Amino acid sequence: MIAQRRRCVRRLVNAVREAEWGAEWGRAVEEIEGGVFLTGVTGFLGMELLARYLERTDRRVYALVRGADDAEAQRRLRLTLLELFGPHHQYAGRVLAVRGDLTHAGMGIAAGLDGLAERVSEIVHCAAAVSFQMPLERARLINVDGTRRVLEFAERCKARGGLRRMSYISTAYVAGEHDGCFSEDDLDRGQGFRNSYERSKFEAESLVHRSRRELPLTVFRPSIIVGERESGWTASFNVLYWPLRAFSGGTYLALPGRSEAPVDVVPVDYVADAVFALSRIPQAEGATFNLTAGAHASSVGELMELATRFFRRRMPWLVDPSVYRTAVHPMLLRGTQDERVRLALQRSELYFPYFATRVHFDDRRARAALRGSGIATPPLDSYFDRLVRFALAAKWGRRRITRATAMGRIVPPVRQPPPTDRQDVPPNASRPVFAK
Repeated sequence: MIAQRRRCVRRLVNAVREAEWGAEWGRAVEEIEGGVFLTGVTGFLGMELLARYLERTDRRVYALVRGADDAEAQRRLRLTLLELFGPHHQYAGRVLAVRGDLTHAGMGIAAGLDGLAERVSEIVHCAAAVSFQMPLERARLINVDGTRRVLEFAERCKARGGLRRMSYISTAYVAGEHDGCFSEDDLDRGQGFRNSYERSKFEAESLVHRSRRELPLTVFRPSIIVGERESGWTASFNVLYWPLRAFSGGTYLALPGRSEAPVDVVPVDYVADAVFALSRIPQAEGATFNLTAGAHASSVGELMELATRFFRRRMPWLVDPSVYRTAVHPMLLRGTQDERVRLALQRSELYFPYFATRVHFDDRRARAALRGSGIATPPLDSYFDRLVRFALAAKWGRRRITRATAMGRIVPPVRQPPPTDRQDVPPNASRPVFAK
């Protein structure tokens, strides 16, 4: 009863606080100086965040990058910049590869940690192990111990140079197997977890929460992240993409799930824009934001309808998850003679639990804070076809298409027609066909 009253009081205080956000967005944003220390820059979301700090600020970015030596770390960063911007960009002089490894003491930074701390005023910790199959101890080594080391560096920055903000990228699925509404104030509700990713991210966020009195922290919890809404570009073909790929090939005759089960999907540009914007608002210090679809969340039924329409496949039967697991799935595995179908069914076992979730994410604080900024999450059906067109063009990750290409920043050379007296305007070739 006491805990429930405390939650009610906390939510009332937060409601008053949130009512003040977003009314005058321009005045709320701070002018920030000092360097940004960014982890996970070679990952999907990390790349998008790196692009925003380079494109929208003049600040120096220190990017933690793994590598056998400094040259390899620099090469990996150079390839990331090429992926983002193409060969002709002006950002190489503003971003520095800091060779390190979150699984090692001091983040594996060989020397100069104090000097780096003096130059950093903001930390964005995006690096994480995202595999659902990773052994728990390995996931903890990266997600929990790695976060602890970033927090230790944040304390060093605060003591030496003045840390303005540390943003931690968590996941909405710290909710685990929770049934019902999961708010931005919720964390430990006694929930179980489906895999090592969920559990280790829950433990890491718990660690961050314990440091809130000492450090200026903000926690961001995105749900299932997919490609950019305009181009469809993604560098990661996990979670939603794997079942879609299997469905496109006719793998699924039946699926475990409920038609009304929520499928909370957000485009990566929404998440990156929200993190970049909210990290600059003073009121966001100490807050947690669910960067989720909220009222625009899709469902298993809607996702199946979208996929059925796009791929022109028959809709599979939805079967009670317990019945599917104990009877239908083993029967399908035994009944197929196609090894590719069997492997696809086995791989899909990782994602099937997300077709029967019962959790709804309350994102009212994020919506209130972003009101007036122009940053909002769209419904999945408004950009689903672009996601799939890009996935098909990229052959589900087997063909590399850079973000720069997908956004039309790299345009293939076009043979010019011979000069004439006509003053026709040349056709617009600024965006590849899969982005329409």
